[in-house]
Amino acid sequence: MDLGFEGAFICHKNSVPSDSGWIDRDIDRNWTLLKKNRFTTVFANDILEEAYLTWNQYMSRFGKDSSIYHLESIVDLVKDHLKGEKVFPDNIDIVTGGFPCQDFSVSGKRLGFNSVTSHNGTKLPEEAPSEENRGKLYYWMKQVIDIVKPKVFIAENVKGLTNLGDVKDIIQRDFARADGDGYIVLPPRVLHAGDYGVPETRERVIFIGIRRSALKPEVRETLESEAIPKEYDPYPPQTHKYTKNSQGYLPPVSCKDVFEGLKEPIDTEDLSQKYYSKAKYMGKHCQGQAEIHLDGLGPTIRSEHHGNIEYRRLSIEHGGKMTGELKAGLPERRLTPRECALIQTFPPDYPFVSFKEDSKRFKVSQSGAYKVIGNAVPPLLAYNIARRLQDLWPVYFGC
Repeated sequence: MDLGFEGAFICHKNSVPSDSGWIDRDIDRNWTLLKKNRFTTVFANDILEEAYLTWNQYMSRFGKDSSIYHLESIVDLVKDHLKGEKVFPDNIDIVTGGFPCQDFSVSGKRLGFNSVTSHNGTKLPEEAPSEENRGKLYYWMKQVIDIVKPKVFIAENVKGLTNLGDVKDIIQRDFARADGDGYIVLPPRVLHAGDYGVPETRERVIFIGIRRSALKPEVRETLESEAIPKEYDPYPPQTHKYTKNSQGYLPPVSCKDVFEGLKEPIDTEDLSQKYYSKAKYMGKHCQGQAEIHLDGLGPTIRSEHHGNIEYRRLSIEHGGKMTGELKAGLPERRLTPRECALIQTFPPDYPFVSFKEDSKRFKVSQSGAYKVIGNAVPPLLAYNIARRLQDLWPVYFGC
């Protein structure tokens, strides 16, 4: 989300409408540099150290100091603020957050609000306060909104949340109560990443809230009406169609598009392409044992490693379809972190796997890289959201 709101990153030409006005310049025949957005990141937080290490290495090009990144749990950060410490910056326009999704995901245990995992990733003691479990971390995002009072907030989670009882309605209602019923929270919407030029079958539910007191009076009235006109809708308009029937939209971007020119692991110096999961094939009935469709969208990249990472190609014995590559002697193997990152629309120069200085020990291993990539919102999807809000900013707030 940070990268998408900053902009100025490389993406595939097929992922961006040529008439969008988003292109800064072409890099080569396949890649283009997106324009910088008006937004700038002033605070970042994730408890995963690998997320910090990769974020810091890339975002430093925007002049970001590592001190704005916090590895503490958001629960602990809010508690520190309530004790009187200066934690959060002032004059914040937007808060973005992806509260943990494992307890709402259809591939998880779906414990939801009754998660047995704590806010810092450990097992929750029985006597711990119920709002400190992983399934209720949206509550702490709401606390941050109470504290910094942004004009807009964007919260993201898995599609599975919408099918878990009345969880979606509870979260929407709780977010609206931030700052004393101070926010209009638009009906959350499930966005398919493939509809925004992302070569991935990823679906995520997005909550957008807007502070009532910051809006122009006539806009506030419009956003509180039952039917919001398109010209006021903060959700980004679709640019692509993830199905083959793309009439009226750009066709879906494929894995083949973003993999073009990518060297095989044995032939590359890119550490994120060179080092990858060597987990053995575990049978077609297990998760992650399928071969991707090069000419279509990639699978939803999960925050997994080793045995749950899909295959770039399978052997004939295991049902592989890429006979031309196999006949050329290319081996059965799983997707590399770089390939997963390209499916997620991370730019091809974003570092993931790295070694410690003067050492052959990993600073960020391939396992850590897979986790970081799978936890992320596709940067291009976030860029679409950011661009829509940037266009609406003067309409909403007059500045």
